[in-house]
Amino acid sequence: MAVAASVVVAVGAVTGMVSALDDRGGSDEAGPPRVTRSPSLDSLPLLPSASPSVTRSPSPTSASPTRTREKATATPSPTRAERKQSTAVVSARLYRHPDSQVLEWVRDNPADPRHAVIESRIAAQPAAVWFADFTPDTITARVRAVTSGGSALGRVPVVVPYAIPDRDCGGYSEGGAPGLDAYDAWIDRFAAGLGSGDVIVVLEPDSVAQADCLSERARADRFASLARAGRVMKAANPRARVYYDAGHSGWNAPARQADWLRQAGAASTASSDGVFSNVSNFRTTSAEIAYDRQVLDALDGPAGLGAVIDTSRNGAGAPADGEWCDPSGRKLGRAPTLATGESRIDAYLWVKLPGESDGCKGRPGTFTASYAYELAR
Repeated sequence: MAVAASVVVAVGAVTGMVSALDDRGGSDEAGPPRVTRSPSLDSLPLLPSASPSVTRSPSPTSASPTRTREKATATPSPTRAERKQSTAVVSARLYRHPDSQVLEWVRDNPADPRHAVIESRIAAQPAAVWFADFTPDTITARVRAVTSGGSALGRVPVVVPYAIPDRDCGGYSEGGAPGLDAYDAWIDRFAAGLGSGDVIVVLEPDSVAQADCLSERARADRFASLARAGRVMKAANPRARVYYDAGHSGWNAPARQADWLRQAGAASTASSDGVFSNVSNFRTTSAEIAYDRQVLDALDGPAGLGAVIDTSRNGAGAPADGEWCDPSGRKLGRAPTLATGESRIDAYLWVKLPGESDGCKGRPGTFTASYAYELAR
């Protein structure tokens, strides 16, 4: 069975090849691990920062994309429109949190020859903030720091709770809460930080699509906790939009995925606004649009349910060989936006921050400038 990237959290040392470019000036990595060509340089204008500078808030632990199972199916090539709609403009509505590994690298390496490209095409874009460590005592304040920052600027933050027990089925991103009771309590505290403004919640990547590793009883218990999590978050902040894990177009069949999603609460407006797909993966936007619509049809929920797609690294589509770990030849995908122009597709988001390694071009979860530059140039 082939394997593809979905969510990698750096929770320990994982051997990988660091593609350092120290001889070019500057450092290749930013910070400790936390959990082929793009358009030419001339074809993409340098971009200003998306957000005014704001007070640096406590750093939420950043999780980065790990592996997910992938069927060896053909991947549609990016359409001409997709190739043209690479990173070009910065969303005026989505929030760029001022504390991230790419921004740290940009601040620390102003003389690096890759600086302008990485700053304008990656650091300027709004991206999701991950909460991957089980820290009940601080989670409310850390979530609130992000959501209040977005509200102060009138922008929409994207947050990713990632602490489900038995996370990643014991793979690279293993970890999470010690049990579902502890997880439920952690979610209560997470929800308490959501504030009262608009916020998008990408709820537990891999938690549904990868649930086949669990026993039938454990799967049912997990799905009950996920349904509860959505209800708790929407009760805490009625303006929160909560999306559930649909995997991606090369993984589970739409009908099977929809059945599990229904059990996890994704078909109920009390807990869900729809589904998300392609987190940390490389599937083309067109393939994900078609797949997400099939999942939503099979889900048979209210008409208002939609989908959000991670487009951060899918500008060249998935590698033909199914490689999931920092595959070469990938490109940035469509810029994050809440205006997709596609029915039932609510947003294109950068859930996986481009340049944060899967573990092959750098330490898992660590921003690696050489990888970021390869994606952006």
